[in-house]
Amino acid sequence: MEATTVTGPAKHLINFCRRAREHEFAGEGLPRVEASIVTFRRAGRGARVDEAEEPNQFVAAARAAGIEVDVIEERFRFDTSVVRQLRRIVERRAPDIIETHMIKSHFLVKLSGLGQRLRWVAYHHGYTTTDLKMLVYNQFNRWSLPSANRVVTVCEPFARQLARSGVERAKISVRHNSIGPAAPVGTEEVQALRRRLGVNGGERLILSVGRLSREKGHVDLAAALGELRRLNTGLDFRLIIVGEGPERESIERAGAAAGVSERIIFAGHSSEVRAFYALADVLALPSHSEGSPLVLLEAMAAGVPVVATRVGGVPEIVSDGESALLVAPRDARGMAAALERVLTDEDLAHSLAANGSARVAADFSPESQVRSLVEIYSRLADAGAPSAAPLAT
Repeated sequence: MEATTVTGPAKHLINFCRRAREHEFAGEGLPRVEASIVTFRRAGRGARVDEAEEPNQFVAAARAAGIEVDVIEERFRFDTSVVRQLRRIVERRAPDIIETHMIKSHFLVKLSGLGQRLRWVAYHHGYTTTDLKMLVYNQFNRWSLPSANRVVTVCEPFARQLARSGVERAKISVRHNSIGPAAPVGTEEVQALRRRLGVNGGERLILSVGRLSREKGHVDLAAALGELRRLNTGLDFRLIIVGEGPERESIERAGAAAGVSERIIFAGHSSEVRAFYALADVLALPSHSEGSPLVLLEAMAAGVPVVATRVGGVPEIVSDGESALLVAPRDARGMAAALERVLTDEDLAHSLAANGSARVAADFSPESQVRSLVEIYSRLADAGAPSAAPLAT
C-alpha cells in the first residue's frame, strides 16, 4: 500500500493486521494470521532510505501496532524499477498470500509476475475522482485486476463497476469496512476542543470529516448552510470541517456566496477525531461518491446522528429515516431540510443515533470483518500457489 497518513484504507489495513494477529480462530477452523506491510518512500534522485530517519505517519503507526514494515525506494509514482526490490522482499518474507491496495500496488504486482506465482487478493477501495489523471490510472486497473485470484471491494455498486470493467463476478467479494466501539472522551478534552474552535454552548454543531476534495461535496454543504439559514432564521449553528485538501478555497468561496462564511470553522487535518464526534450534534456526509465510508461508521459508533447523500455503499450501511437521513447528492435544499430536522427534533436525533449505534455493533464489528476476510484467505491458501518457480531478482 502507498500511504503517508493514517486515514481511510490505511487505518483499515493497520487495524486488520493487528486484529487478525490477536484473534484466535482455532475453534472456528481458521488459521492464525501474520501480516507484514510493504510501502513506498519517494526519494530524490540518488537518495537512499535511511532507517534512522523519522518515518511517515503510516509507517510509524503500523510499527507501533507491532506490524513489520518494508519500505521500498522509488524515484516517482509509477517507477517500474521498484519491481526488483518488491521481488526481493517477497522472496525474503515468503508469504502465502499477497494483498494489494489501490491502483499502483495492483499494477506492480501484475507487472512483477508475483500475481502468477502467489495467491493474490486485490483490495479495491473505489475511485474518488474522475479527472484525466484518474481516468488514465483506472486503465491500469482494467489491465491488472482481472488477473487477481480474488478482488475484495467495499460495496455492491463498486462490485458492479468492476464486473463491467472485466473482472469475473465470481472473483469479487463485497466486504464493508468495520469499526469497534467508540472509546470514551473526557469532558475536559471536549471542553478544550470547544475553546480551541471558539464555539459556545448554545450553538448547534454540524460536523464534516474528510479530505477537502471535489467528490466529497463540501461546496454543496456550504450552499446547504445558506439554505438552512433561510429555512430556520432562529437556528444558531456552526459547521466544523475536519480535513485538508485542494478544495479549501472553493469551499471558502461557496461559503461567502451563501453568506455563511462566519459559520464555517476549518479545523484542519486531525488523526484523532473522537473529541469532534463528542462535540457534534450531527454529522453531514455530502459526498458525490463513496464506498464504505469509515467516517459514517465512526459517527454511528460514537452515537452521532447522520445526514448523508444516497451514494455508493451508504444505503447498504444505513436505512433512511431509521439509522440516518439520506438525501440526493448535490441537493443543497434537501441537505438543509434534513439537517434542520435533526437539529430541531430531539426525539428524531436520539432515535437515529441509537439505531445507528446498534446497527454498527450488530453488523459492522471488526471481529466479523476479520473473520470473513480470513475465510477468503484461508480458502485461497488451501488451493495452493499457482507456481512454485523462484522469481528472478
